[in-house]
Amino acid sequence: REPAEARRRGEGRHGRITMQVVFLDRASLKAKVRKFSIAAQYIEHEKTAVGEIVPRLAQATVAIVNKVPMRAETLRQLPRLKMIAVAATGYDVVDIPYCKEHGIAVANIRNYAVHTVPEHAFAMILALRRNLLAYRQDVENGVWNKSDQFCFFTHDIGDLHGATLGIVGEGAIGQSTAAIGRAFGMHVLFADHPPPKMAGVTFTPHDQVLAQSDVISLHCPLLPATRNLIDIHAFRKMKRNALLINTARGGLVDEAALIQALDEGLIAGAGFDVLTVEPPKDGHPLLDVRRPNFILTPHIAWASDGAMQFLADQLIDNIEHWAAGKPRNLVTS
Repeated sequence: REPAEARRRGEGRHGRITMQVVFLDRASLKAKVRKFSIAAQYIEHEKTAVGEIVPRLAQATVAIVNKVPMRAETLRQLPRLKMIAVAATGYDVVDIPYCKEHGIAVANIRNYAVHTVPEHAFAMILALRRNLLAYRQDVENGVWNKSDQFCFFTHDIGDLHGATLGIVGEGAIGQSTAAIGRAFGMHVLFADHPPPKMAGVTFTPHDQVLAQSDVISLHCPLLPATRNLIDIHAFRKMKRNALLINTARGGLVDEAALIQALDEGLIAGAGFDVLTVEPPKDGHPLLDVRRPNFILTPHIAWASDGAMQFLADQLIDNIEHWAAGKPRNLVTS
C-alpha cells in the first residue's frame, strides 16, 4: 500500500474513466479490494472525519462508507453523488429518506457474516453459560492449587442442550444462529415483530421470548422502533439465569439498564460486541465493568478473514451492477 493516505488509481478495461469512486474509511476493511471491470477512478482514504466528507466527495459519483455518517446536511452539498455503497449490512449511518427522495442509490452487503457472527455469539454464550471466565480467574488466583480434591465448584455450569434460545431478528444471521443452537439441542424461539417478516418462520410474542429464553441473542437492525429495545422493563421480564448476547448494534440495548441488570442480578450475564458509541471514549460505563459474567469485544464478530473478503468482493459487485444499470442489494428501492 502506498504511504499516502489517499491512494488513487484510474481503472477499467475500457479505457476512459467515466466515474469516480471514493472509499472514505478503507482502514475499516482488512481485505483486498479488487480492480473494477468498469472505467472508474478509485480513491481511498484510511479514515475520514465529518468535516472532510464534502471535499473528498466533491467529484465523486460513488461513495463507499462503513461508519462515516452520510446525513442530509452533507448530502445536500454533493450534487454529483449518485450512489452510496455501504461496506456493511447495517445502513443506519445513511439518511435513507433523503437518498430515496433525491435518487441516490444505496446498496448494502448481504449474507456475508452468516458464519462469523453466529460463531462469535456462541463463543460468548459458551463462555458465559459455563462460567469459563470465572473459573479461569479462580485458577489464576490460586484456588485450584489450594483445593483438597481434583476439582472445585465455585460457579454454576449450565448445558446448552435443552435450554431455550430466543432470537430477535430472523434474517440470515439470526437463522444461522438458530441452526447452531439447534445443533446443541436448544429449543429456538423467534421474537415476533411488525412487518416485514421472513416467510416460513414461526414467531413467538416478544414478551414471551423474553420470559422463556435462557439465552437471548440480538440480530436485528437498529431502527427508530428497535432503539433501546432492551430496556430495564425488558430485563425485568427475563429469567434470572438468562444471558443477553448483542452482536448486532449497540443502540438496541439501554446500556445504563444493562449495568443495572447485572448489578441487581436481573440476568446471569451478557456478551456484547457492540456499543452505542464506537469507539467508546474514556469514561464509557461499560468499559469499567470488570466482572466474569460480562464479555465485551471491540466490534469484531463480523471480522473473520473469509467474511471480510466476501464483503469486499460483494462491495465491488454492487457498484459494478449499479453502473451497468442492473442494481442489486438496494435499500432505497
